[in-house]
Amino acid sequence: MQDWSPLRAKVQRAIDGLVGSGRETGVQVAAYLEGELIVSVVSGLADQSTGQPVTPDTPFFSYSTGKGLTSTVVHVLAEQGKLDYDMRIADVWPEYGRHGKKQTTLRQVLTHSAGVPALPSYTTPEDFLDWDLMCRTIAGSAPMWEPGTRHGVHEWTYGWLIGEVVRRTVHRPISWVLAEDIARPLHADRELFFGVPPRQLNRLARLTDRNWTAALEQLSEQVENFDKVAPPAVRPDSTLANRRDILRADIPAVATVSARGIARMYAALMGEVDGVWLISPERLKEITTVATHGPDWASGGDLPKTLGYVAQLDGARIGWSGSGGSLAGCYPRLGLSLAVTKNHLGTGDDDDPMEELAALIHTAVAG
Repeated sequence: MQDWSPLRAKVQRAIDGLVGSGRETGVQVAAYLEGELIVSVVSGLADQSTGQPVTPDTPFFSYSTGKGLTSTVVHVLAEQGKLDYDMRIADVWPEYGRHGKKQTTLRQVLTHSAGVPALPSYTTPEDFLDWDLMCRTIAGSAPMWEPGTRHGVHEWTYGWLIGEVVRRTVHRPISWVLAEDIARPLHADRELFFGVPPRQLNRLARLTDRNWTAALEQLSEQVENFDKVAPPAVRPDSTLANRRDILRADIPAVATVSARGIARMYAALMGEVDGVWLISPERLKEITTVATHGPDWASGGDLPKTLGYVAQLDGARIGWSGSGGSLAGCYPRLGLSLAVTKNHLGTGDDDDPMEELAALIHTAVAG
């Protein structure tokens, strides 16, 4: 068995340097190879105000990185025969069929081609606390394009689209399915959440802003459809992420996770992890195959999708990266999964330390 201690030491030095320089406040990095944990390192503080240190099981609120949990719930239920990718949404959610959406399928939702990525410009954080209101809003909307004809990240709407289909099909909230069918079997029930139980809130990392709010302002000015998918009052920033009512709510376009927990989940998509294998090899191949092409309507750039994930690094990594710097995913050809979580939201002009950490691990394993 290969000794991964030199890699762990190298990653530890890297994140200690990021924290020591002030670039980051708290960081977690984890990686699994063929079901075995090969990297689990942490550095810094989860909460500067209390001095609470980051530990391997500290949950971090993570924006789009959390969509990986939402998609995985769908695939686990499909593996159980409870969902079908080509089912029509309106067959279980009749109200959704209005305004030309009757033929929209779950597959189109998973590939962000359903055509309903936008929210009303007046949407507030308080609206996000009302599940039924958000579902009525989405069901009553007209698609921005004919479903299936193009794709664009459904930044917030993805969570309620998937979550309501799950709720109406299995008669349980999506958070229940995540807890019972994924987190608990993987012994990650303290590390993978949609809505965080009140008794767990004090364990969470607290997010801070480095330059992310300014970056969101710039995106609003430069990206044509940005404000349509993320209206001003619900932009993915640290203020929203630190609200206890938001943290407690099921908003399945985002999630609260540890790097170790979400890397473990991706590992269990590819193979067995301590006796747990979430899906079959055949399904893994299907859900990691690129399904969309052309520019993304929401971002304007190239963002190819598989069934529920983004195909990153020319398709080598399947997963999600979140606003402000977190990331998680898997490299199916290598049997490698990894995740990086952080609480100091920011962006670099020419560098991305979190991607550099991922590349460091990938290179060590691939080499």
